[in-house]
Amino acid sequence: MTTRRQILAAAAAAAGSTLASPARAGGVTDKEILIGTHLDLSGPVAAGMPHLRNGTQMRIDEINEAGGIHGRRLRLIVEDNGSQPQMAVRAVDKLLRSDDVFAVVNAFGSGTNAATVKRIGDAGVLNFAPWGASAVLQKVSGNHPLLFTTVPNYHVTMDKGVNWAIRKFGAKRVGYIYQEGPLGELMGSGVKSAVKANSLELVAEAAYKPGDIDFSSQVARMRAANTDLIVIATITRETVGIMSEVKKLGWNNVSVLTGSPGRTGIVLQLGKDNVQGLYGVGSWKAGTDAPEAAAWKASFKKRFNNMEPDENALLAYVYADWLFKAVAAAGRDLNAEKVARTLQSMEYTDNGLIFYKPVRFKANHITPEPVQVDQAQGAKWVPAGDLVD
Repeated sequence: MTTRRQILAAAAAAAGSTLASPARAGGVTDKEILIGTHLDLSGPVAAGMPHLRNGTQMRIDEINEAGGIHGRRLRLIVEDNGSQPQMAVRAVDKLLRSDDVFAVVNAFGSGTNAATVKRIGDAGVLNFAPWGASAVLQKVSGNHPLLFTTVPNYHVTMDKGVNWAIRKFGAKRVGYIYQEGPLGELMGSGVKSAVKANSLELVAEAAYKPGDIDFSSQVARMRAANTDLIVIATITRETVGIMSEVKKLGWNNVSVLTGSPGRTGIVLQLGKDNVQGLYGVGSWKAGTDAPEAAAWKASFKKRFNNMEPDENALLAYVYADWLFKAVAAAGRDLNAEKVARTLQSMEYTDNGLIFYKPVRFKANHITPEPVQVDQAQGAKWVPAGDLVD
């Protein structure tokens, strides 16, 4: 198991072996701009990766079909990180040294990104929208000017979401099941602050390791503590696994709340009846059924063999769009520093596709960070409360 301390050490070691270089225009030729990413193609979250990959690729294809950016076509190179920091370092080494990419976009995983963000920045490469614990990634990178984080801070969103849940359900006995490492630690910070603000204490805590598939002991600990609200720091498979255990026990008088990595369409598709009633905290619209997304959804399904997209596909698309609008605005004489300055000064809107309101960067992190709690009802996430800024 990789702890946060080990991740930080790995990131420091990775950074130490890479010489810092100024912002540059590697990966850019007269005809092409190379973009890289690393995803979990072979590990515990592999089932959700086609959504990220295809969402990113769709925006690239659209831009290329329209003539590219200042006459240059975009090309995406995808590497496997297996949700393992060591694999991520090897993948990033290839992207930086062999492929010489101009930017990395939509790379997946808190631990995998923590092991590589400083390496990417010190190579003078833009790192846009890594999917992971943003506060940890900013810290590990030394708040690198070429790193732009778009995942709302887990400690902020969980503080607001758990506070809402405690008051909504009148919860008195809160338990916490979490993934070891930065995901669980950051979410746990928000969980504990919300519990404390309501003059409560956690009655039970239980950890699991990335890749675990049996959650019976963790759920049994929550049951033994007679919890009435279980908060879970989970991604896809773990969300389904914990809810399956709750349902197996016939435990009907407990509410379960997951964070944004678990509040996804793929969880509903995989979990089916077992995840019904689950609550999820998010900072973007859940699902792709909003009227604004109808045309986008139809285009996605046409491009990818009638694949049903979830909000992760739409997020990956929107994040890619945000980056490429900045690349276009930076002009044909392109380098990472110019794009970074453009990103720092621009406001971005997706015209209601998935963001609740226009966004921009403050200290290279997305703002605002609104919080919405939804509930799994049928095949959809349905709003369970008002939007909280």
